[in-house]
Amino acid sequence: QRFAENHSIPVVETVAGKASLLASHPLNSGPVGVTGSTSANELAARADVVIALGTRLQDFTTGSWTIFRSESTKFVGINTARFDAIKHRSLPVVGDARETISELDVRLSGWKSDDSWVALAREETAKYHAYIDSIAALSALGPDGLPTYAQVVGVLDRDARPNDYVLTAAGGFPGELNNGWRAKHRNSFDCEYGFSCMGYEISGAWGAKMARPTSEVISLVGDGSYLMMNSDLYSTVLNGHKVIFIVCDNGGYAVIKRLQVNQGGKPFYNQLEDCQPARLAFVDFAKHAAAMGANTEVVGQIDDLPAALQRAREHDSTYVIVLKTSPDAWTGGGSFWEVGVPETSHRPDVLAAREMIRVGKSQQRIGW
Repeated sequence: QRFAENHSIPVVETVAGKASLLASHPLNSGPVGVTGSTSANELAARADVVIALGTRLQDFTTGSWTIFRSESTKFVGINTARFDAIKHRSLPVVGDARETISELDVRLSGWKSDDSWVALAREETAKYHAYIDSIAALSALGPDGLPTYAQVVGVLDRDARPNDYVLTAAGGFPGELNNGWRAKHRNSFDCEYGFSCMGYEISGAWGAKMARPTSEVISLVGDGSYLMMNSDLYSTVLNGHKVIFIVCDNGGYAVIKRLQVNQGGKPFYNQLEDCQPARLAFVDFAKHAAAMGANTEVVGQIDDLPAALQRAREHDSTYVIVLKTSPDAWTGGGSFWEVGVPETSHRPDVLAAREMIRVGKSQQRIGW
C-alpha cells in the first residue's frame, strides 16, 4: 500500500492476492484476469511496466497471456521462485516480496506515475463497482427467477463485519467472490484456486476457524463440492469450531456445464437434469447437515438471506444456510481463456467455439 501511494501506481489483484489492499482504496483497480474485472484488464492492456509481485503469472491471471496487449510492455518479476520470476522475459528479482518492494520504494524515491494514468484507473474502477452493484442487487434475479451467485455474494459484501473471513474453493464461487467480495479488511479472504479443490470449502473453513478463533468464518459452497467432501462439517460441530456455511444448490456442476457449452458441446452429465439416472434423487442439504449436528435453515428467496445470515451470526455453533440458486447467471468482465476445442466437428457450435479460440490465440503475447 505504501509503495502504491508513494508512486501513484494502480494495483490489480490476483485471486491469491485478494484482500491485500482494501477494495475502497483509491489505487485498488480490481481483480485481474479470467475471473477478473474490466477495470483491471483494461489497465493491463495499457500498462508500460508491470510489477508482478509474488504471482506465478498463470493462465487465469494473464488471460492465457492476452490481457497484456502491448508488445513493448516490460515485466519486473518479484518472486522467491526463480522459475516464476523470469517468466516472459521479466527483469527477475528473486527475493521476499515485502523486502524487495521496500527496497524498490527507496530506489524510486521522488518518482510518480502521470496523473492521467491514475485518473484512468479510477474511471475504469468506478465502472466495475457500478456493474457489480447492479448484478448484486436483490432485484437482479437470474433468467429462471432464482437467486444468483452474485446476489448471494452481494449480501455478504453489504453485511461485512470487521472480523469476517470469507472462504471458497471450487465451481463458480472463485470468480464470483473475486469480483463481488470487495474486501473491507485486509487478509479477510481465502480461495483455494491453485487446484480448485472441491470440499476445501468445508475442511478449509474448519482450519480457518482453528487459526482465527475470533473471526466469523463464512464459507460459500456449491452443492457439488458439498457432496464431494462434507464430513468435516461434523468435525466443526464436534470440536466447537463454529463456521457459517452457505450452501448454494444449482442442481449440479453448473460452472462446468457453462464451460462445456461455451466450447460448443451439448450439456452432458454436469447438471442432474442432463443425466440419465435410474432414479433421480435430490439431496436435502439442510437435513443432511442437521444430521451432523449443525443448525440449519432453508432460504426460499434472496430477500430472506440477510435475516438468515444475522441468525447464523447470533448462534454459537456451526450454522448451515441452504438456498436454490440459478445455474445460468454469472458475472461478466473477464478475459479470454485458452481451453481445448476440436478443430473439426459436425457441430456448428463447436466450429464457432474453435474460431473464438483461434481469434483469442492470435492476441497472445509470445514469450517465455
